[in-house]
Amino acid sequence: MPAAKPPQVNFMTDRKISLILPAYNEAARIGATVEQALAYFDARGLRCEIIVPADGNDGTREIVREIGRRRAGVTAIGGDVRCGKGRGIREAVALATGGIIGFADADNKVPIEEYGDIERALADGVDVAIGSRGLAGSKVERKQSLHRQLGGQAFGVWLRSVTGLRLRDTQCGFKFFPAGVARDLFSRQKIDGYMFDAEILYIAHKLGYSIREVPVRWSDDGDSRLNMIGGNIRNFKDVLLIRKMHGGLSPAAARAAKSGIEVAHR
Repeated sequence: MPAAKPPQVNFMTDRKISLILPAYNEAARIGATVEQALAYFDARGLRCEIIVPADGNDGTREIVREIGRRRAGVTAIGGDVRCGKGRGIREAVALATGGIIGFADADNKVPIEEYGDIERALADGVDVAIGSRGLAGSKVERKQSLHRQLGGQAFGVWLRSVTGLRLRDTQCGFKFFPAGVARDLFSRQKIDGYMFDAEILYIAHKLGYSIREVPVRWSDDGDSRLNMIGGNIRNFKDVLLIRKMHGGLSPAAARAAKSGIEVAHR
């Protein structure tokens, strides 16, 4: 039996988007990314808020807060100590107020204009709409180095074999959800590091939520923070931990979450 879904967004009446831009020492780029997102949503007549969970001490949070003094709905959270992308997004989702909640990379690997196709997928009733670099219509404008491409492909094969996910690209940082779905998924999410993407998708898969990959434009910025040896060992361990933590989930858990959401809104 398919999962009973949390209340879906009415795209005619609730079109506010909560965009989360996780950042770690991104002072050189975060201002431009925030301004481009604001300009895009303004041009489309869409209400938005932008939340930047920013760790580090290079002034990223201060730049965002300065924009927030000029523009309501732009906020920064986080501290000097690096706590992880997964944790930052989890905390931002808890603060988000939009009918659609999603996240994108602070370095703008996927241009915000790609949101249009994501929006159409959500309007079709999809629970999880994710940008993908692996579809026929995807455009990789600047590729990763060859060794990272090969490593990513090998890791993807292993990830799919462990989790059962049948997705071409789990790691593209451009994912959006109806608010109820986002809160349900991130209330269960525990991984603080890079594998939070795979964790969210695995939870969604186990709960019976529909997932659609959407082709996007993507460009590597040449500034990966992942240590190829230590980082990948941690990622392998995290994938096994994800299966251990969430392997017992089922669509019944999503139905229970829906009941709790409905009670809270009475």
